[in-house]
Amino acid sequence: MNRYVALGSSMAAGPGIRPRADGAPWRAGRSARNYPHLVAEQGKLELVDVTFSGATTAHVLADRQYGAPPQIDALDGSETLVTVTIGGNDVGYIPLLMAASLPAALRRLPLLGARIGELLDGDARDLALANVFDSLCAVGSALREHAPRARVFFVDYAPASGRCPQTVLPPAGQPAPPLSESEADLGRHVATTLERLTAEAAAATGCEVMHAGSASRDHHAWSPTPWTAKPTRSGVPLPCRPAPLHPNGAGMRAVAELIAAQL
Repeated sequence: MNRYVALGSSMAAGPGIRPRADGAPWRAGRSARNYPHLVAEQGKLELVDVTFSGATTAHVLADRQYGAPPQIDALDGSETLVTVTIGGNDVGYIPLLMAASLPAALRRLPLLGARIGELLDGDARDLALANVFDSLCAVGSALREHAPRARVFFVDYAPASGRCPQTVLPPAGQPAPPLSESEADLGRHVATTLERLTAEAAAATGCEVMHAGSASRDHHAWSPTPWTAKPTRSGVPLPCRPAPLHPNGAGMRAVAELIAAQL
């Protein structure tokens, strides 16, 4: 059976999508119905899923995460397929959207308010975006070196609107409460820039990137048929529900179908 290793952050892990993956660390938020599991099921692949919520490029390459080894350690050179969804936590993409969805009272708390202010600072986000390309290239180069026989796919983070099956925000000009217009615009800027840099890093390192069509345009988190979970009123994730601003079950199925088609 062909070996498939899945790496990445919560956008691949699927926190809150039931059931949880057998044996996964609780902090990983790893679902048995995330896109890696669905791709493996469709392609009859031997899956090694080390996706972990909160992961950064450093957690893929070198850093332990809550005791879990660097994700790249899961590769043994026999893989025929590797997928990775990473970079969003490096630039604070989903964290900034979650911060923007918090109630005003929480934003005024001294320590939390300072962190929220940093996440919503456009200059800070641009600085993070300026640094993430090299990190993504380091991931691509390392995966190509450690899995020389594999097809290596960067699976995009959810862009702001319309190109990926995990579309989060509605198009510009449409409301996305509780986010303000300026906060939503900052999210779109970070998302589209990250999408471009991911594609450029994949090309620069001999990897592939999953390019989706416009199928998700009408399935953003505020749509009648969302593929991404909408923020909760409290800003706190609900038990046994997909994490806010992350793919739901339908979104994961859409990603899996697109990967299977590209294979």
